[in-house]
Parts: sequence; C-alpha cells; structure tokens
Amino acid sequence: MDKLTIISGCLFLAADIFAIASVVNPDWINTGEEEGALTMGLVWQCQTIHGRDRICSSPSLSPEWLTTLFFIILGIISLSITCALLVLSHWHQETAKYARWIAFTGMVLFCLAALIFPTGFYVSEVGGQPYKLPNSTVVGSSYVLFVLSIFFTIVGLLFAGKVCLPG
Repeated sequence: MDKLTIISGCLFLAADIFAIASVVNPDWINTGEEEGALTMGLVWQCQTIHGRDRICSSPSLSPEWLTTLFFIILGIISLSITCALLVLSHWHQETAKYARWIAFTGMVLFCLAALIFPTGFYVSEVGGQPYKLPNSTVVGSSYVLFVLSIFFTIVGLLFAGKVCLPG
C-alpha cells in the first residue's frame, strides 16, 4: 500500500465521519428567534423555549429533505465500503480500482444531496423559499460538516487517482 492510498483512505474516513456527524446532529438550520430557538436536522429537531432545557423530537421531513437524507446515507455506505476496499488493497491490489469508483459514487450522492437540500427551505418551520432562507435563519454546523465531507471526498479522490503527482 503506497502513501497516496493511505492518505486517500484517511481522507475518505474523515469524510465518512463528518457525514455521519452531520446527519445525527440537529443543527442543519437555525432559526434566530430568542424565545423559541429552533434547530432543525435531518433526523432531529430541537427547540429551546425561554432558556429552558432543549426539547428534541423526530421531525416529519419534507420529500426534499427525505431524499437528501437518503442520498447522504447511501454516500456514507459508499465511503465505508471504499475504506474497507482500500484496506483490502494492501493484500489485493485490484480492489483499489473498485474503491475509487465507489468513492466517486459517494461523491456524486453527496453532491446530489447538497443540491436537493436547499429546495426544502419552504417548510413552515423555516418559512423561506427554495434556495432562499429568511433573514433570521442560517445554516448550522451540521451543514458545514456535510460540506466538509464533500470536500474531503473530492480531495481523497484526487489522491486515490494519483492525480496530485506528475507522471
């Protein structure tokens, strides 16, 4: 196993961890209301009313956000399989080729999720329009983690394809 394969495996693993963290964290969208601050995620929705304890529940997702969650879960599975194949490539060199294609599939799934997610900003809890959040609402840390997972997947693909080295 060469250095670039190890680096790409570490990048894919980091992307996988960031994607998992983004899904389980209820901080995709934050409403700026002081008395009833709401954080929305793909599997959890939490509200803090007048400084009391935070109350979390499972949200009913719009079709767009359900599709986003589906694509992210498939992307996480793809990156997990990629990491396993890269470890196996230490003994079976040909598995690295399959790992690159599966990682590419994961990247495409993540990019599709990133394009579909903002179309769900119209939900009543957010009150925006597709691709346009209201002024008092911002994307949260979970969305940032998700974007980082896309970035690490792309950089991992560059290392896996040995594009970074001339010749």
